[in-house]
Amino acid sequence: MTTHSVKEASERMDKAIAALAHEFAGVRTGRASGTILEKVSVEYYGVSTPLLQIASASVPEPQMLVVSPYDKTALGAIEKAIRSADLGFNPSNDGTVIRVPFPPLTEERRRELVKVCKGYAEESRVAVRNIRRDVNDFFKRQEKEHEISQDDLHRLEADVQKATDAHIAEIDDMLRRKEAEIMEV
Repeated sequence: MTTHSVKEASERMDKAIAALAHEFAGVRTGRASGTILEKVSVEYYGVSTPLLQIASASVPEPQMLVVSPYDKTALGAIEKAIRSADLGFNPSNDGTVIRVPFPPLTEERRRELVKVCKGYAEESRVAVRNIRRDVNDFFKRQEKEHEISQDDLHRLEADVQKATDAHIAEIDDMLRRKEAEIMEV
């Protein structure tokens, strides 16, 4: 039961890192990427539908994203959704596909994006630390109820701390990589 909890804590920490990777994917860099459109929803036949369910996105060149709808009647709605998503893009519709040029980022905008990423990373660190706290509290209750010994408690707390340190180091590494990607001109 107890070693299972250390493994469970590590798996929960992995989920916090996966959530961070998802957030980072939505942060725009100087390069075109279809992942930026993951959070865009389109009014499609009266239903709010994720854009990438009704269209595909490709990157024919570093500063251009091409959105190809599976249903050409959705072109106008997709173009409108991209404009209103407040991503800073000016899409153009040629009747077949929607071209989304990625304007170069200004130095100021790059710094703002780095701040946003630092915020996401801090939220992930807090989530990992909260998982550590919850699991350690669980172990302390078990020790109080004499289900585990004091030595087991210290060993388990050390194992959870190792997992916490590893996950926080991974978060810091992800942040460093994303920061370098954003600041790259």
